[in-house]
Order: sequence, then structure tokens, then C-alpha cells
Amino acid sequence: MRKISVSIAKHLTSFSVEQEFIDELKIIAKMRKMTLAALVREIDENREPKQNLSSSIRTFVLKNKI
Repeated sequence: MRKISVSIAKHLTSFSVEQEFIDELKIIAKMRKMTLAALVREIDENREPKQNLSSSIRTFVLKNKI
């Protein structure tokens, strides 16, 4: 597990996911020509209210893996 901190809506947010998910998230962000923080912000804004950010990131990566 690796802990990452990003700024979302002007506050620092942290999440912990396995390195493989971070690697894929970076690839997706690069393909979309976005920063990692912008992609995490998008995931955060679209996640289910009861789902935590780490789970949302894993689900997003699995659904968007090429």
C-alpha cells in the first residue's frame, strides 16, 4: 500500500492504494492529459456517497484499464 496526498477543493486529501493502482491511475491521467490530482478530484466528485475514495479509485482503474 502506498499513501498519496492530493489537493481537492482546496483541502489536502489522502488515500492509500496498492502501487499497481497508482501506476494505472497515472497512465489514465496521462492519456486524458490531466494531472493525477485532477483525475482523483474527478473520481472523488463522481463516487457513491458511501464508498471511500480508495475503493472508488480501485473501481475506476478496473473499469478504465486498457
